[in-house]
Amino acid sequence: MLTSKQKKHLRAESHHVQPIFQVGKAGVNENMTTQMEEALEKRELIKVSILQNCFEDNKEVADQIAKSTGAQIVQVIGNTIILYKESKENKQIELP
Repeated sequence: MLTSKQKKHLRAESHHVQPIFQVGKAGVNENMTTQMEEALEKRELIKVSILQNCFEDNKEVADQIAKSTGAQIVQVIGNTIILYKESKENKQIELP
């Protein structure tokens, strides 16, 4: 579990990161979560954009992604989810 100090640090780090995944009306599927896991291993910190045609609640989508990828939710703000998962082989972000 991330502390508030760590979340604050990760939010600052994610400021310049562009969303690399989009969740639409089909919702979250197995193929998408597999790709997210690979991206998290490579980058550690990713943003996911939720499109307007997604019928699920943003927090539910974030929980679903976090549960299936093993990532931790840094923040859900508007239609954007910020996720963090420490990389096993490619550690780049040093948490306070």
